[in-house]
Amino acid sequence: MGEQKSEFLTEFNEKIEHLPESVDRAAVKRMEIVAYVLDEGIRVPGIDYRIGVDPLLGILPGAGDVLSGGVSLYIVAEAARLGVSYTTLLKMIANISLDVGVGTVPVVGDLFDIVWKANKRNFALVVHELATDSDRSTLSSGERTEIEIE
Repeated sequence: MGEQKSEFLTEFNEKIEHLPESVDRAAVKRMEIVAYVLDEGIRVPGIDYRIGVDPLLGILPGAGDVLSGGVSLYIVAEAARLGVSYTTLLKMIANISLDVGVGTVPVVGDLFDIVWKANKRNFALVVHELATDSDRSTLSSGERTEIEIE
């Protein structure tokens, strides 16, 4: 997983290296691992393409997509804890909703799960925002972001 994993999101490596010191790097690493396992953890033999556990779970009717969607919400929770904007959190939830929604359609959903890498997209959204938002107030000191739904 080491060398292959370093290829995961190569375009974001520089941004990750230059994140502000206030960003919880352990949380970013955990999000990267979850995204990698769900979206690109397995190399398909014979072709230059990677899939993750997400499309494999999608084979289980209904429950598999719901399960992978639940695990995907971990990245959203970590992003909220790091202080990512509500707009970005909503985009992340939309990516997961699309993944779960289309994924529940037999056959078409399974094929969609192979190409739609919601977790990779969500990780990219988080890294981009953390790297570009230098005025962020960090939540690593134990503060919480609460989303109230009425």
